[in-house]
Amino acid sequence: MVVESELTKLGLTPLDVQLGEVKLHEENIDDLRPILQKKLENLGFSLIDDEKEKIIEQIKTMIIEVIHDGDSKLQMNLSHFLSTRLKKDYHSLSSLFSDKEGTTIEKYYIKQKVERVKELLTYGELNLNEIAYKLNYSSVAHLSNQFKKTTGISPSAYKKSADAMRIGLDKV
Repeated sequence: MVVESELTKLGLTPLDVQLGEVKLHEENIDDLRPILQKKLENLGFSLIDDEKEKIIEQIKTMIIEVIHDGDSKLQMNLSHFLSTRLKKDYHSLSSLFSDKEGTTIEKYYIKQKVERVKELLTYGELNLNEIAYKLNYSSVAHLSNQFKKTTGISPSAYKKSADAMRIGLDKV
């Protein structure tokens, strides 16, 4: 809503505003680009023009959406999901992501899942079994092992310390 509001204030007509992507009615906004870039930066966003950066942001957005969509599970493996949705070979997506981000797509996915586990543990509405099911882990043991490997502590130890260890999704 914030991005849409800023676009409208600049006299632009947003057709679709989604996480990580905006489609405008206007085709050429070169004269407004510096102003828009500054306004977005002030809000904690950025304007991405580089095609490779766009693909990386699309990968991140899709991973976050998959993890945070409580009503559906990933029905296929992540590599197939990303390559199908982006219509690109997974190997090239993986290489691009690793080169630009310094980590693999899989490690990024695991970090995002662990942050979601932290969030759900903090809320305290679901037990570990329910969280494991919700996030498509094969078992509570798998979730616990991945959590401990990533954070250095068990989910139960984290729950006792709660918010102190959460990381913003944009910082993962």
